[in-house]
Amino acid sequence: MISTNIDQEIKQAMLAKDQVKLRGLRAIKSALLLAKTEKGQTEEINEEAEIKILQKLVKQRKESADIYQAQGRDDLYQVEQEEIDVISQFLPKQLERAEIELIISKIIAETGATTIKEMGKVMGLANKELAGKAEGKLIGEVVKSQLS
Repeated sequence: MISTNIDQEIKQAMLAKDQVKLRGLRAIKSALLLAKTEKGQTEEINEEAEIKILQKLVKQRKESADIYQAQGRDDLYQVEQEEIDVISQFLPKQLERAEIELIISKIIAETGATTIKEMGKVMGLANKELAGKAEGKLIGEVVKSQLS
């Protein structure tokens, strides 16, 4: 579980006076605590849910970084990039595009999908199989290119 590692990592970052890592770790801890205390949350968060939370954090920071870069705010862009690097350490290794294309080809063959109209069926299975290993946007691009 990611949440059990975070407290140890925070302690180590504090001792090392690593402000960059500490900022990223605190963002993770905050997001996980928020998810645990959300209304309607009854069970402990599993690792799959933790990964989804971390992916959301990375996605938010990438969007912010893109905006900052477009506006010429390199100082803020750098902060976002540093946090992305820290958060990404706790995510599973992302697959290369070629690996994703191979997995999606298998899924398309298994489902017998031939047209873009069947994209939803393929996307559902692809998202399940590639959860945490690839971004949804990239999965969508690959599925669309293979079905058209």
